[in-house]
Amino acid sequence: MRAVIRTIAKAPDALSGTDSPAARELQKLKAWFAAPAGSPPAFAVYKSDSVKKQLDELFHGKCAYCESFFASTAPVDVEHYRPKGAVSEDASHPGYWWVAMDWDNLLPSCIDCNRKRKQVTPRLSAKLLTLQDDRQGFNQGSLLLSGKKDSFPILGQRAMSAAQDFADEYPLLLDPCRDNPEEHLKFHIDRANLIGLVLPRSHAGADLAPVAGADAALDGHIEEALAAGVSLKGSVSIHVYGLNRLGLVQERTRLLRQLEFLEMLALEVGSMADELVPDPDAPFSVTVASIAKRLYFLQDQILGEMKRMARPEAPYSAMVRAWIEDFKVRLQA
Repeated sequence: MRAVIRTIAKAPDALSGTDSPAARELQKLKAWFAAPAGSPPAFAVYKSDSVKKQLDELFHGKCAYCESFFASTAPVDVEHYRPKGAVSEDASHPGYWWVAMDWDNLLPSCIDCNRKRKQVTPRLSAKLLTLQDDRQGFNQGSLLLSGKKDSFPILGQRAMSAAQDFADEYPLLLDPCRDNPEEHLKFHIDRANLIGLVLPRSHAGADLAPVAGADAALDGHIEEALAAGVSLKGSVSIHVYGLNRLGLVQERTRLLRQLEFLEMLALEVGSMADELVPDPDAPFSVTVASIAKRLYFLQDQILGEMKRMARPEAPYSAMVRAWIEDFKVRLQA
């Protein structure tokens, strides 16, 4: 997950203006909830082509949560950060219907991050001690239900209607347009055991002290995160979005292996060039100088490819940035 500045893309046409399809849909919903009769109006505007187009542009065709490209495998799910028609943690909640057509509440998601599905997931503690100790990982994994769907766990007091604002809610799920995921998530960069896992980042006292309103289903998970001193938002987001499901970890691991190969290549090519020119002041042939120059150029191209893999439009760019930062530390050492 990487931070995204939503304001770089304008609000879609379907959601803009006092007479827009979104405004008309909201009025229908307000009228129905004021005097319920029959079935409620359908939510439709959020699936408009203009919404999908702007989300695709803003997120470069990637899932907002896991950074996977979805266009080549399945249609995008336009996802509601605050769920529109129900809240799985509170059966009495009608859903945040009043922001169902709010541009700031919509995100693009792959099917696996958005829909409830059983996924092979490793058995991990909040600090990943199980996997690090036995190196078994997915061999000791199990089928866990993950995917956001109607989930929206919070601490504090939940807003129940349009008359309430969200000031008393502390969401436990990361939104890349509201939060900086790097403050809550980190990647397991271990060159001796390459595996593309995402972990909650250490937090002093976690995100905040426990307060009333924690969802009962997540109490144990929250207690574990607090005891381990890791981010609540990071820990709960990994759990709900399924950010360590098997297929996703496999894709990230393949990318880590590619980065390891490129790093080895860059260092070896640079070392070969250095050996050709051990002393810049010593005389050497034009041929040797030309070869050394070409090797340094090749090294720049390899390093440039690693940087391109960290661009916002590339898949799993947040993990690639983490690898590059670790690479810089190793070079300095």
